[in-house]
Amino acid sequence: MANCIRCGRQLPGFSFGKKICQWCVQHEAYQRGEIVEDAKQPVMRTPWVRHGESSISVTHVIFGINAAVFLGMVLGSGDPAAFANPMHQFPIQESIEWGANAGQLTLAGEWWRLLTNVFVHASLLHIGFNMWCLWNLGELCESLYGRWTYAAIYLMCGLGASLTSATWNPDRPSVGASGAIFGLAGALIAAFKLGEFSVPRSALSGTLRSLGAFVFYNLIFGFLPGIDNAAHIGGLITGLIVGALIALVAPHSDQPLRRVAIFIAMTLALAGVAVGAAHYRKSSFMDRQPGGGIAQLEKIVKQRPDFIPGHLSLAQAYFTQGEYARAENELKRVLELDPKHAGARTLLGMVYLNESVCKMRRKRSTRC
Repeated sequence: MANCIRCGRQLPGFSFGKKICQWCVQHEAYQRGEIVEDAKQPVMRTPWVRHGESSISVTHVIFGINAAVFLGMVLGSGDPAAFANPMHQFPIQESIEWGANAGQLTLAGEWWRLLTNVFVHASLLHIGFNMWCLWNLGELCESLYGRWTYAAIYLMCGLGASLTSATWNPDRPSVGASGAIFGLAGALIAAFKLGEFSVPRSALSGTLRSLGAFVFYNLIFGFLPGIDNAAHIGGLITGLIVGALIALVAPHSDQPLRRVAIFIAMTLALAGVAVGAAHYRKSSFMDRQPGGGIAQLEKIVKQRPDFIPGHLSLAQAYFTQGEYARAENELKRVLELDPKHAGARTLLGMVYLNESVCKMRRKRSTRC
């Protein structure tokens, strides 16, 4: 972070191009007579000072967890290209093993993936950009909300982002902290807009402009291939809701019970959405109709052997029934017809992963 050229304080995150902090700007305005002498100035805990707290912040802890997981993936893969080439991405199956948010698995009951994927990244460039954003937004958010509230907001936004991604793109695994980081931006926008923190007007408008630019440009970039914009939007909306509720119901840090109630209510709301999404996903599979769904699909692909959606739907039906060998055959047929079909590649990786788990269980004489 840059420092103010007047007083030496650290400038808040996303203060690109600025050289003077907002407090020095206000002081100079007072000296010029632009602010009346008896104007009330609320005391605000400054973002660059921590009172009586450890030098290790929650942002540092989150940063360390992400770095440790990425290092573990590099060492586990034994592929030095993960460090040598910033654009090198881990295989889909490996990301799934480390906790990627694969909608087919998540909505089938592996709910822990909604959280673990927030700490998994696909490449060195991916984790580098996300951690840079986290360092700036996280430090600002933590200094304003306090440690435990900030940690709860981060995790809540990560869950909201992951749930949106799993529901919107169930056939594409998702990893990364960007959804949770978008949530932090949303929480800050809601907080500043609703007046939770008392800051000078110049500082408020500048911070809102920076946050708005961050959200706008990253959402635009999110439409590029390979970027999960559903997670970004889900995290942003979750952050806006959480930030607004805190600003309206529990704006002060000495109201812990109110804040706990907010997070409990948000958790229940997200759980309800998750159950609803899983139920919808479950009921949408034709194979849930005893025997009839799979039989109908088998009839369709027999009549139309080049019909890709039919083979893919049949593979999904076999997958949910645990018939992995049959699912594998159907997916290979899809890839013969369309070698670049991303959904088929993703589901095939899940099939291989489940087949390996079943083999291990058979060796231990347990039911697959």
